[in-house]
Amino acid sequence: MHVTYHVDEHDGGWAYHVDQVWSETFPDHGSALKAARAAASRQGTSDASVLVTYENTSGQWVTELAGNGERVDANVVDN
Repeated sequence: MHVTYHVDEHDGGWAYHVDQVWSETFPDHGSALKAARAAASRQGTSDASVLVTYENTSGQWVTELAGNGERVDANVVDN
């Protein structure tokens, strides 16, 4: 699976998003970009099974077990 984090202006500041799900708002572009890169890098940090929690596009929080080899390939696009 592949995920792309996009960095854009949002809600009076800057944020990153995947599809229509946005992060918290940061005061400047650099902070949002740094946070997006950190989030993307955490996607593939381990081969162990871990619990992953995320907010889906319906605004519901979902917790799933990401098993060995199920980690996401992620990148960041600076819009």
